[in-house]
Formats: sequence, C-alpha cells, structure tokens
Amino acid sequence: MANHSETFNVILVGFPGLQEKFHILVSVLLFVVYVASLAANGTVVCLIIVKEHLHHPMYLTIANLAASDLLFDTLTLPKIIARYWFGSVSMSFSECLFQMFSVHHLGSMDSFIMMLMAIDRYVAICKPLQYPSIITNKLTGMSCIIGWVILTTPSMVPVILNSQISYCGRNKINGCFCTNIAITLLSCKDITPTKQLAFGLAMVVLLVPLFIIIMSYVIIIKTIRANHSENWQKAFYTCATHLIVIVLYYTPRVFIYTANQVQLILDPDLNVVILCLYTFIPHIANPVIYCLRNKDIKRILGKRLTRHIHVDIKDLSVITKS
Repeated sequence: MANHSETFNVILVGFPGLQEKFHILVSVLLFVVYVASLAANGTVVCLIIVKEHLHHPMYLTIANLAASDLLFDTLTLPKIIARYWFGSVSMSFSECLFQMFSVHHLGSMDSFIMMLMAIDRYVAICKPLQYPSIITNKLTGMSCIIGWVILTTPSMVPVILNSQISYCGRNKINGCFCTNIAITLLSCKDITPTKQLAFGLAMVVLLVPLFIIIMSYVIIIKTIRANHSENWQKAFYTCATHLIVIVLYYTPRVFIYTANQVQLILDPDLNVVILCLYTFIPHIANPVIYCLRNKDIKRILGKRLTRHIHVDIKDLSVITKS
C-alpha cells in the first residue's frame, strides 16, 4: 500500500480490547472530559482576555496553557467520540499526520509553558523585590510567542519522516489519536533510525524543560524551608500542587517513550489508558490548580455567579407576583 494520503486511510481503533457493550459508556466519559476541559479552559482564557486587571505575566502564561489544552482536546476528542457514537473510524493519512503534528506541538507547548511558570514562581518567591522588573508582560508574551513558533520544528520532523515511510497493509492505530509511535508501528520496513531520531527529539523537548522546572522548585523549596511564616506555608502548598501536575504530565510520557524505544511490550489497552490519563487529566486539572483556585479568579466568578442568582430570583419573584 502506498503511503500517499489520497490512497492510505488510517483506522482509529481506540481501546482495542473494549467490548462493544462498553462503547457508549467510554464515549460518554470522553465526552464529559471534553466538556469539562472546554468549560474550564475556555473560562480561564475568556476571563484573562476580558479582565484587564488579570493582564499580568503569570496569567498570560496560564492563558497560553489553557489555550494549548483547549486546542489539543478539540483536535483529538471529537474524533474518538465520533468513532464510538457514529462508527466514524477512518481518517486520511494526511489528517492523521496533521493530528500527530498538533498532538506533539501542543504537548511540547505545555511542557514549555510549565517551564515558564516554574521560572515565574522562582523569581516571585526567591527574588520578590526584583520580580516586577524581571518578569514583565512583554517578556512573558514574547517568550510564549517564541515557544509557539520554535516548537513547530521538532513537531514537524516526525511528520516529514513518517510521510516518507512505506506502509503495506497495516493501517489500524490502537489509541484515541495519531501519535508518532502509533504511526511508525504501521511501517513494513525497519525504521530504527527514524524511531531513534524521534525519541531523541522527544527527550530534548521533555527533559530540558523538566530539568529547569526541577531546579526551580528545588531552589524554591529551599527558600521556603528557610522561612516559617504563614505566607511561606501557603507558598509551599501552592508549589506542592503544581508539582503534582508536573509529575502527572512528565512521568507517564517519559515511561511510554522509553518503553517504546527499548521495545518493552505493554498491553495495548493499558497503553491507551496511560496515554489518555497523562493527556486529558492534566488538561482538566491545570485550570483548577493554576487558575480557578486563585483568589482573583474566584472573586470574579463569585461575583458573576451571585449576579446571575440575583437576576434569577428577581425574575422568579416577578413571575410569582404576576
């Protein structure tokens, strides 16, 4: 089978061992995850754009993280949901490559943004007096733009490599979306050099930001331990919750990439479950941990909710009197 997009269609299997009677249950669960991510991340992006007093460096990075997660879920979840609801299992090879590029680019962007957020917290906690002069809106905005642009390169490399591979018969992808690992498994030739190059790029994109994040939080924790006031205890709690998201994001990714590289055979369903957990759960947790717990955001949401409740009560009283 040729590898041209017009002749090669990919079958998105989803969970390979899932019995048909559980298809609706799993698809509804994925739909709930998508709606929750859409609501949480969409709320964060809209609030930060609309409210001028939230136009600060930390919120700008959070808005970029929320936008990245929102795009990721929108480009992946509707397709796998449609697979279970409407039997739409096929996509063209070019569509699969585009989805793969988006998955790797947006995943890399999440890693980059979390690195920026760790640096922001490091400066805010360890150099509080210099924070306004070091971390500015202009610097943060330019850093995010550079991330969006620069990270297209390592994400395009697997696309170019996979577009030149020969595929002969196998076209079923075990997973909820197209990834480099899933596509390379369809090749009918030995493509070890391609896998090694993709693995090296993935490790650079993941481990360089992770190293900076770890170093930032090590210094932050040392600084916090040297202080025992209530404010520092709150800072430690905030950093601890951030670290939970970082562990959820990085640990399974590094494991999956490494397992594929050393040819460790995992149960196909377990592999897909791990992939979904480390992909979609952080997308729901990020806006809650990084933003919706913030007092400024909670105050804005509280005011809006109170206003809606008052309007509803007023309308109800008018209807009752009439």
